[in-house]
Amino acid sequence: MTPAQIIVLATPVFLLMIGIEFLIGLKRGRNTYRLNDALNSIGLGIMSQLVGLFSALFTVWLYVVVFNHASLWQLPADQLWVWVAAVVLYDFCYYWQHRFGHTVSVFWASHVVHHQSEDYNLSTALRQTGTGWVGNWLFYLPMAVLGFPPLVFGVAALIDLLYQYWVHTQHVGKLGWFDRWFCAPSNHRVHHAVNDKYLDKNYGGIFIIWDRLFGSFIEEDDAEEIVYGTRGPLRSWNPVKANLQYYGELFKDSWHATSWADKLRVWFKHPGWRPADVAARFPKPAFDITRVERYDPPMSRAAQWAAMALFVALLVA
Repeated sequence: MTPAQIIVLATPVFLLMIGIEFLIGLKRGRNTYRLNDALNSIGLGIMSQLVGLFSALFTVWLYVVVFNHASLWQLPADQLWVWVAAVVLYDFCYYWQHRFGHTVSVFWASHVVHHQSEDYNLSTALRQTGTGWVGNWLFYLPMAVLGFPPLVFGVAALIDLLYQYWVHTQHVGKLGWFDRWFCAPSNHRVHHAVNDKYLDKNYGGIFIIWDRLFGSFIEEDDAEEIVYGTRGPLRSWNPVKANLQYYGELFKDSWHATSWADKLRVWFKHPGWRPADVAARFPKPAFDITRVERYDPPMSRAAQWAAMALFVALLVA
């Protein structure tokens, strides 16, 4: 059974957990769901899986080629330590892939999809990009060079992905010692914040120790309310626009830049960086967290029920 097949089989469990979280929120008087946002996030997850069926073929092919022809040695797949080491090393590679995904514009253009939701709940975990094939595979080739068999690599990737589902919730508080070692809901809530103090923090997938080692860790402050989303809000439920929004912004800035060096820098500088001449000609308002308003266009109750029915029909089909 392939990782993609396991994800498909796990989908009913994901949806059940979303339902449970929704009911818990209602019981506590703290509902963290909106129908429009949740359906949009789940829809983007489905789109990501469909695209992933094709991009995964390239990733697996490349990993196998490197493993067969460039590995320093080939580790035994029947040894427990190899599997444990693979999970730890995969998460280390994920940390750097994730960090570059926030600090290099061309990678942020892909990863931004996951952060566009202005809510934070288990449906947010399913909100994934359809352009993850743009460079993410680079960060995992060291595992092929070190000789981790493709099957071991694939299972480690699946474990890392499945683990991260449960941390996307506001209904689990701080967990003491667990928070110091692992990525937990409190740590990951910080990661999805646009607050100044939280920006670009807590990248770990399973282990938060990478953030502590490399200076990107910050603890959630109970005194400061977290604002979720991005500093360049999408303000749309269009899944195609969600995947292409930031690429379009980079292309426009690159096109209008007069310096050839700046045309290239646009793609590789920190997100938000713009050439001085472009910023002067096409200014954007500075981000002000006090003026953030969630995108929530009005929708009639009939339209909501129709959207839900159509979505359920698509899932069943």
